[in-house]
Amino acid sequence: MRYQTRVIRRRHWLRFAVTLFFIARPWLQAQIDPEKRRLFQFGYNQPFQGRGPLSGYAYFYYNQPEFLRTNLTLRLAIAPVYVDSELGIREALGPYTDLAIGLAGGGFADSYSEIRRGKYLREESFTGHGTEGGVSLYHRFNPHQQIPLTAILRASAHYITYARDDRSDVGFVLPEDRKDFNVRAGLRWGGREPFMLPSVAMELSAWYEGQFRTETSTYGFGGDRSVEDNSHLFWARALLVYTLPELEHNFSVSLTAGTSANADRFSAYRLGGALPLVSEFPLTIPGYYFQELSADRFVLFSSQYAVPLSPSKQWGVMVSGSTAFVDYLKGLEQPGNVHSGVGAGVVFRSKSKAWQVVLGYAYGVDAIRSGGRGAHSVGILIQYDLEADRRGKRPFWDPWLNPNRWRGFERLFGR
Repeated sequence: MRYQTRVIRRRHWLRFAVTLFFIARPWLQAQIDPEKRRLFQFGYNQPFQGRGPLSGYAYFYYNQPEFLRTNLTLRLAIAPVYVDSELGIREALGPYTDLAIGLAGGGFADSYSEIRRGKYLREESFTGHGTEGGVSLYHRFNPHQQIPLTAILRASAHYITYARDDRSDVGFVLPEDRKDFNVRAGLRWGGREPFMLPSVAMELSAWYEGQFRTETSTYGFGGDRSVEDNSHLFWARALLVYTLPELEHNFSVSLTAGTSANADRFSAYRLGGALPLVSEFPLTIPGYYFQELSADRFVLFSSQYAVPLSPSKQWGVMVSGSTAFVDYLKGLEQPGNVHSGVGAGVVFRSKSKAWQVVLGYAYGVDAIRSGGRGAHSVGILIQYDLEADRRGKRPFWDPWLNPNRWRGFERLFGR
């Protein structure tokens, strides 16, 4: 009996350590990145009330322009059991049209956590592993202007296999392994670099994604939930990040809204948590569990404000907040359609400008817990930039881009 207990504990901690690196796929698939980058990213949230799904990520992002040839760019996001890669070919289909070929695969990235009314139901949650291959096209409409207007078209094939967790109910039937074919189309004006706390960024974008499944079936308890044969998502985002030149205060505001047709548990919008790089479009609400809310329609407003404390600009404080208006996915409804969260934290950056650390506290104002409404959590974010010296010794709170000319977008997207 003691031996079995030790085995179960070892499995639990092994799954914890591995899943920490793959709570979500790395998000960097927006366009070919022309900047050389070597970044370690780490983020983790720990709730105080109840027990939610693991909320964290850790990976190494490597981007190498002029890989083997001057028009090739290799991008890798690497974690212990998952790799996301893309080979970009500049001007492959014309002077302003780039092509990229992507391949990804590994463990745990397609796992699903069932959360209803603020309760994490481990008996209805399960593990998912997958592989994916895709082709992307990026077309620049305004090559002679400073802020890029880019069209993105991506087609991919995704194979998923599911397995039980240690606490999956014996009567809970898993969904069948399946193949998905996905299409994404978007129009983006501007963009942001893959940093934890960028100094300057701006984006207006609109997107469509279609998900088409080869296997449709019911699963759960007695077939009480289903996998749809097709789902369609439509969303848009407005984002501004800026650093005030005189005060050296940094702020960001964003508005994201989305709707869907024929959504299921695997395609619904999932909101909650406070991890900024957990996906390309993070739907964060501080204080909530990671992906606590499942919605087929939503509007999310988020903001953040940071102030330096020391003359060296190494230390600072930051406050943040989010409010979402949610129409729930059928079967995952709960009282109230408005959810808000607030947070505060201490920011540190090393003198070398390579290390960047945030220690924070968050409160989910409307989160449902056993004691009523309200949930507390703490978190840590860490970024280590191996290219910091190459980019120069700029102050942490000063924008490394000229805020009046937006030259950073040329650096990020330009030729």
